[in-house]
Amino acid sequence: MKVTQEKLPASQIGLEIEITPEMTKQTYEKVIKNFTKDANIPGFRKGKVPRPILLQRIGTARIKAAALEEIIQDGIEKAVKQENIQAIGQPHLRSSFEELINNYEPGKVLIFSAGVDVEPEVNLVKYTDFEVKAEEVKPDPERVNTVLEGERQEMGTLIPVEGRAAQIGDVAVVDFKGVYFKGEDETAEPEPIPGGEAEDFQVELHEDKFIPGFVTGMVGMNPGETKEISAQFPDPYANQELAGKAAKFTVTLKEIKEKELPELNDDFAQEMSDFDTLAELRASLEDRYEKEAASKTKTNKQEALLEELLKHVEVDLPETMISQEVDQMLTQTAMRLSQQGLDVKKLFTQDIIPQLRERSRNEAIERLKRSLALIEIAKRESIKVTPEEIEARVTELMQEYADQDVDPERLRIVVDQELLTEKIVDWLIEHSSVELVPEGSLIPPEEVESPELEIEHSSVELLPEGSLTPQDEAESPELEAAAPEIEEQTSESAPESTQGE
Repeated sequence: MKVTQEKLPASQIGLEIEITPEMTKQTYEKVIKNFTKDANIPGFRKGKVPRPILLQRIGTARIKAAALEEIIQDGIEKAVKQENIQAIGQPHLRSSFEELINNYEPGKVLIFSAGVDVEPEVNLVKYTDFEVKAEEVKPDPERVNTVLEGERQEMGTLIPVEGRAAQIGDVAVVDFKGVYFKGEDETAEPEPIPGGEAEDFQVELHEDKFIPGFVTGMVGMNPGETKEISAQFPDPYANQELAGKAAKFTVTLKEIKEKELPELNDDFAQEMSDFDTLAELRASLEDRYEKEAASKTKTNKQEALLEELLKHVEVDLPETMISQEVDQMLTQTAMRLSQQGLDVKKLFTQDIIPQLRERSRNEAIERLKRSLALIEIAKRESIKVTPEEIEARVTELMQEYADQDVDPERLRIVVDQELLTEKIVDWLIEHSSVELVPEGSLIPPEEVESPELEIEHSSVELLPEGSLTPQDEAESPELEAAAPEIEEQTSESAPESTQGE
């Protein structure tokens, strides 16, 4: 079979395939034979229908189309194998099928064109001696105190208070009911706040936990007192309908409590952790946050280098690879949303999927370019991961997740990719210059649009503690400090894993 290759854009190879007269005739006769065997025509037994009758009933065009489909499929498969082409994805017909039917004559040469995607060639214009800047992350010296104080608050005991009014720092037990005003002030008609009513609700009197005015309005109230409190929803706010709107709450203060906090001493350390002394607990937390800061700094260095590397990568990506990467991104997003308890089927509808695919395309291209560039560097510099390194890491992870169902073979593949990526990026760091600058001094690059950013989840209850604030909740106390050794969960955020070679 004669095959002529042609290099096409987007890492495609065009194939001009010439089918011999013998094959076009043989396939045509085979198709007629199959039709004859299966045809059910009144007045004739199966397999005994005369050829002229069969052609008249079925039609020459239908028979030629069936023969052509078989010729094309078989021809492309043989051509790819004959030319030793490492194809990715499914080959496609480039010739017009209708024109082929019109031109197809059994017993004569048939020529058609097909295209097949192949692995792209990666041209690294430059991959060493970069000069970049990256933000240096330093541990917050007050973070340990903040965490310990948070633990004290968690371990505090609520004690009823009598004989005084409510003040900041108290815990108030209240009944309340809220309304908001659709206009700009309280002269408009009030509407009930969705979820804005509760009884025996415990409110920690800290202004930053709720919308402005709600907590300060309760300060000075005495048990048994009922008061109307004006407040203002911030703008922006999670519930857009309430954003910027004036609100009024009818609040009845039923009880005041205050927290009795434990002493910050060795007994406290023993109760909240496995450490014997407060000094040991502090040292462990300090070590954890120093490692965390160092890991974030390294990640910043990696990202700065990879961002620079992408400027020097030339690669013509095939559509098959882009489509597969988009599929993988959407699958990962769906899995994350499902783990959060969301109904993926309602979010990923037939209408929204094409939009998500289009929005994900640029990120998919960037991820592929990054992965292919790293693989190319590994090839050029002979960077490899040894079986011993993989097994050591797999054993460590299997022990760490002994209580979970982990596929060892799948884990080996992931570990291989991650260790290789880490080695390649470390090599890049060694062969470039990275200037560390203070955190926050660099303008962050525009975030790549992620498909999940377009999926809104707006079922936000209004009033359980913390829900009246637009700000992110304060950092919860690190209960990991209760372990004998602080487990370092900062996996150094290596760039996207390189794809298999």
